[in-house]
Amino acid sequence: MSPELKKEVREVMKKYNKRRQLSLLFINPPRSPYNGILQFAPDDAKRFIHKKLIGPPLGLLTVATAVRDHAVSFLDMKGEYDLHPDAPDIEQLTWSWLEDSNPHLVGVTFIASEFNDGMRIFKTVKKFNPDIVTVAGGLHTTLCPEHFFDDTVDVVIPGMATQIFREVVDAVSRRRDLRSVAGILVRGAAGLEAAAVRNEMPDPAREGFIAPDRSLVKPWIDTYIVGNNTVPVTYLYTSLGCPYRCTFCSIWPQCNGRFYQRDIESIIEELKGLDGYPIVRFADANTVVNASFIHRLFDRILEEQIRKEYVMDIRFDTVVQYPELIEKMAGAGLKVVICGFESFRQHELERYGKKASARQISEAIRIFDMNGIQVRGNYVVPPDYGDDDFKALEEYAASHKVVYAGYTILTPMPGTQLYKQNLHDIIDYNLARYNFFNCVMRTTLPLEEFYHRVGRLWVIKKGTDVI
Repeated sequence: MSPELKKEVREVMKKYNKRRQLSLLFINPPRSPYNGILQFAPDDAKRFIHKKLIGPPLGLLTVATAVRDHAVSFLDMKGEYDLHPDAPDIEQLTWSWLEDSNPHLVGVTFIASEFNDGMRIFKTVKKFNPDIVTVAGGLHTTLCPEHFFDDTVDVVIPGMATQIFREVVDAVSRRRDLRSVAGILVRGAAGLEAAAVRNEMPDPAREGFIAPDRSLVKPWIDTYIVGNNTVPVTYLYTSLGCPYRCTFCSIWPQCNGRFYQRDIESIIEELKGLDGYPIVRFADANTVVNASFIHRLFDRILEEQIRKEYVMDIRFDTVVQYPELIEKMAGAGLKVVICGFESFRQHELERYGKKASARQISEAIRIFDMNGIQVRGNYVVPPDYGDDDFKALEEYAASHKVVYAGYTILTPMPGTQLYKQNLHDIIDYNLARYNFFNCVMRTTLPLEEFYHRVGRLWVIKKGTDVI
């Protein structure tokens, strides 16, 4: 090759590899409208039944923050429909945002119950402009990547997606082949194809951690208000993954059984920056895994005089094991705990892989009460419950009252152990119903009666407020 031709090739490659700024649109799909418990519950129970998870989409926010050097637009459809119930339907709302942002790439986060609506968003995107790159991320892409076979999906990113998504955006910006990005699935002639294998990833809670830019969800901040509060709540995680192996849980399969703990000073700095959020919901699967870590964290919260109210998930056996830690956290602002009781029967806990003793539930309630902590105790109701089972649960819950009790339906979420164990009992494959408020397996009682009995349980509680 002549020197002149080599120079020309270098100039072409330089132009080819030049990074351009992209317009990126991130969309959090609306929540599923299906709620069989609410539909058939007695009227006096309806006000207590959980209708929506309130708070910002923390994972999608983190991914969007990672590429803020591009032009980022963000749409929280949950917040939009909460603020404006008469807003246009999904297709029209998506179309209007596409017209405003004219994106090169659209990213959507997926959980099972929102899969159908997420796909409606992608279909609208491709109808608007087939050249827009569509990227799917979130829990459901990790557990069920095979569900994203539709030709409106260009890229699927399983697992902790932040670092990989940055590489996808960089490849699009430089007009490089997306198959050069390791760890993703890319649309090819034969459907989704695996790109290069990724051997190593930075720890997503340490060197790979990115603090989310919550200003992206400011338009919907008024929708992040829980119960009788007048101020918004935000999410913050101190860890990712879970070391436990409950059969119904999607969290530990998402992280391949790994548990990632953030640095204490990183958490403190993030808390200091949350001036507009007096209530912080720790978004961990289980906040107290390493008790000594949480002791040190709350020592630092007290030292820095960070005054907030905290909400978190804690296992009941952990409460019994570390009562002094519960006391310390209560003194530092812990006000509400979500506690998965799951069942009052030991053999059911063992069936769920809970690895805790049902006898510890009453002691955990006592410790919470002693420290002025409001407890939401959650029970899981299996579809094979008959009349005697419901009577026994009603009696137990009435004798172990907490401020707020929740009752959801045992649901075999795709990708979990429970799903694999119960394939023969599943009769409803509509993913929009996989949100723990609809029964997708055969029931012993007639289905409407089963829903009614679950709904009736929701009135058994100590307090009158909805947390």
